[in-house]
This record gives sequence, structure tokens and C-alpha cells, in this order.
Amino acid sequence: MITGIKGTRLRRAVAVAVTSGAMLATGALTAAPAQAVTKPSIVAKGGFVMNNTNAKTLYTKAADTKLSTGSTTKVMTAKVVLAQSNLNLDKKVTIQKAYSDYVVANNASQAHLIVGDKVTVRQLLYGLMLPSGCDAAYALADTYGSGTTRAKRVANFIAKMNTAAKNLGLTHTHFDSFDGIGNGNNYSTPRDLTKIASSAMKNSTFRTVVKTKKYTAKTITKTGSTRTMGAWTNTNTLLSSYSGAIGIKTGSGPEAKYCLVFAATRNGKTVIGTVLASSSISQRATDATKLLNYGFATI
Repeated sequence: MITGIKGTRLRRAVAVAVTSGAMLATGALTAAPAQAVTKPSIVAKGGFVMNNTNAKTLYTKAADTKLSTGSTTKVMTAKVVLAQSNLNLDKKVTIQKAYSDYVVANNASQAHLIVGDKVTVRQLLYGLMLPSGCDAAYALADTYGSGTTRAKRVANFIAKMNTAAKNLGLTHTHFDSFDGIGNGNNYSTPRDLTKIASSAMKNSTFRTVVKTKKYTAKTITKTGSTRTMGAWTNTNTLLSSYSGAIGIKTGSGPEAKYCLVFAATRNGKTVIGTVLASSSISQRATDATKLLNYGFATI
């Protein structure tokens, strides 16, 4: 028999232990809820992030506000090219003086393509997406648009870009250029651009191109010799700074400010998103990094 003060204490301890065991067995006691992930603050005017597998929205900031897209427009340029029936990536395109004159006149980013050189479509896609070559964009639009004149072919190609946007169900996107150097009517939203990019990423060639950090093209000159071009370096710094980064495209301009469409894969999960109108090259990368981290924490 248990007696005295010590005995009373012991009986109480046993009772508490039994009660606690019962509560644990029935699940009455549960672990404290995990700390909620804080939604990040970004400098960019607009941002959007989603789970690339099921398109579930993970983050929004002015996600449906129309903004200038700069060279992130080229994601759609590449998508339209890669959607061509019977596409031959090894088809050779002769670089025209008009492409060179265009980038000079617009002080545009370029792949420094040489007039008269024969460049494959595959190489043009690298020149489009890595150094953001507006000359490469012009060459692709001229090649894959239909019409009897260059102006008609370019207009037709841009029409294909707009048709592709409509086919994706996008209602806040419009293109009036093949490269983002628009005429005041080239816009999209963080949500729409992310959807365009997600669609483009279904293409294996697109995926390969946008995750490439550096590429050296060997072109054919007017005389038939081989020219080794200067290496094209990807303007997307996340490929080097963010573990698991797999693309996609930078953009900038007086109106667009600094933009980035981005994607990364970790532990079999892919987060994809967009920031538009950030304040600098480094800030757009910082904004994107915050959103990727948040996406992976909440996916």
C-alpha cells in the first residue's frame, strides 16, 4: 500500500501519465502548427508564381495588371517558331543587312550576327534567348512569317504570336513586335507570361536552350568557310546563383524596367513565375529568388 505525502504524489504522477497516454493515443494532443511562411515583399510592380505541374497559384502581386514585357516577349517568339509544323532546326537562314540595321537603329541587344552568314534555326534560338538577340528575333520572324515582303512576313509572324496567346486563353496579352521593342501596344501580365513560359517549357528544345549558360555557334560565311562566333552568355543570372534554376528569360527597357521569367526544379517539383518592372538587374534576380524560395516553401 502506498501511504503518506510521497504516496499521494506518486498516485498523482501515475494518473497524469495515464491521462496523457490516453490523450496521445486519441490524438487529443497534437504538435504545434508549423510556422506560416511569410509572403515576401518584392520591388517589382508585378509578380506571379505557380506550381508548374498543376498550375496552382502560389503567389500574386498585381498578377493581372498589363505591363510592358521587354525581351521576355521572346519567350513567345521562340514558342511560335518551335510550334511550326515540320520544323527543321538545322535549316540555314542567311543573315540580311536589314537585321543588322534594325539592331543598330534601335540600339538593341544583339547576337552580333554577321550579314551574309548562314545560321541554323537552332543557333538562332540560342542567339534569341541567351544574349537576347533582336537580330536573331528578326531573322526568325522573317523566316517563319508568311508574305511576299519582309514587312508582311514580320506582321504575319506577330499575328501568329497573338493567335498563340489567344489559344492559351490569355486575355491580357498583346504583341506588336517580335522582340519586345514595341510600338506602344506590346504588353502582358505576370500571370499570362508565366502561362506562356509554362507552355513553352513543354518543348524539349526550348528547355535545353533556356537552361544553357553559354553557347558558341559555328556559322557558314559567304565564302563557305566556318566562322566561330563569340560565345553567347545567358543574361539570366539565376542559372548560376540559384540551385535548381532551369530558365527562362530576362527583359528590360525604358518602359518595361527590369523583368524576369524564371523557373527552377527541386526535389522533383518545378516552380515557375514572372516579375515585371523591377528596379535593376540585380533587384529582379533578388525578387525572383524570394519568389522561388516562397514557392518551394508553399508548394
